[in-house]
Amino acid sequence: MSRLFCYSAAMASIAENISTVRKQITKCAEQSGRAADSVCLLAVSKTQSPELIREAYAAGQHDFGENYVQEALDKITTLPLPGIRWHFIGPIQSNKTRDIAEHFDWVHSVDRLKIAQRLDAQRPATKGPLNICIQINLSAEDTKSGTSLEEAEGLCTQISKLQHLRLRGLMAIPAPCADLDQQRQVFRPLAEMLGRLAIHYPQMDTLSIGMSADFEAAIAEGSTIVRIGTAIFGARPH
Repeated sequence: MSRLFCYSAAMASIAENISTVRKQITKCAEQSGRAADSVCLLAVSKTQSPELIREAYAAGQHDFGENYVQEALDKITTLPLPGIRWHFIGPIQSNKTRDIAEHFDWVHSVDRLKIAQRLDAQRPATKGPLNICIQINLSAEDTKSGTSLEEAEGLCTQISKLQHLRLRGLMAIPAPCADLDQQRQVFRPLAEMLGRLAIHYPQMDTLSIGMSADFEAAIAEGSTIVRIGTAIFGARPH
């Protein structure tokens, strides 16, 4: 497991937690021969209060990930902060696409054409293209969303034709695994797939992989966005 949890997030301020996480990201990036700023920290703020998000923003964190649409809309309305970017990272229901298209900057969890088409049709032209990542189900788990690696290329071809979406990359949430080498082996096919797709779609520059327990392996395999929650905000309230 990552060394990120060698301290208690609950005992430190959010600003201190963010600083610690960023130092860990920098160390992992440098060990992989990468620049620290090639990895974006996405603070997973689902179930966290607007006050805590505001505290993280004051500490320089501008990217926040939400899983639940209605909860996120309340926060977005409450926090009209300059430069803040909202990422939707949860499963997408068809009846929620309008709210997502109208209020988010990124969507990491598109896994079928129908959802992409609805987001495209409902994206306000005044907001510019919506950044999209295709979610891949690396472990073929029935309980997780995502298309297969084999179907990803065809889905990219279809989504790339949609006017109001900007296809940016791939996202995955692999099955839990404590071994660093095994984590890397799971992530590697996704990184290789992104490399092949980027030849045809140069705008695809994003690999959204890595959470608290596997971000070190993800960065080693080319992750450009890591999604971290507990280490920043502490344990989630129920």
